[in-house]
Amino acid sequence: MAPDREQSGTSHSLTLHRPLHATRRADGAFQVDGTPTDCVLLALGKLMPEEPDFVISGINHGSNMGEDVLYSGTVAAAFEGLVAGIPSIAISFAGGDLDILDSHRPGLERLVRRLVAVKDFSEGDPPQRQCSGDPADQVKGVKITRLGSRVFHEEIALMKDPWGKDIYWIGGGHVTWTGGTDSDFQATRDGYISVTPLHMDMTNYKLLEVAQSWFPEE
Repeated sequence: MAPDREQSGTSHSLTLHRPLHATRRADGAFQVDGTPTDCVLLALGKLMPEEPDFVISGINHGSNMGEDVLYSGTVAAAFEGLVAGIPSIAISFAGGDLDILDSHRPGLERLVRRLVAVKDFSEGDPPQRQCSGDPADQVKGVKITRLGSRVFHEEIALMKDPWGKDIYWIGGGHVTWTGGTDSDFQATRDGYISVTPLHMDMTNYKLLEVAQSWFPEE
């Protein structure tokens, strides 16, 4: 199952205000005129004959590191699998040369086999995996990482429409990354494949006790 068009930045959105079309392709796959999360819902709820053992989302073109996991449709599709109780993996490609993607296939297959064989993963949270942007024969190995942090600069461009009115285009600009030596962006920058365990619980547990003092009368 895959969207029939570019869906970068759609996060965990669902198509709720119109019906969806799922078109069966000659290779047996379905293309859906919806979001990545729509695809997982349709696959699990209607189109697969039985529940899969895993949900593997991607591989997508473009890195999903740091705060990008909050925007990423690829990561959101993996989380949707997790919501359904299915161990899930999101895979992203940090490079710009799509011609080298095929070179990563054997290594990714080995890595996925290792991940799905791990008992703790099968019972726990999904990893987000980031492929190095280098050709497979130049990859130095695999590193377990934490999310780094990124800041976009000049990503909003002001333009004019044909009638002279202001319009705004989000995208482009340049990115500044921060994080330690164990961060995802540093691993891929150094030529490694980054594997970052993620989970859906966004509760700030360190703040729970402090938050109780905000409402003492309660």
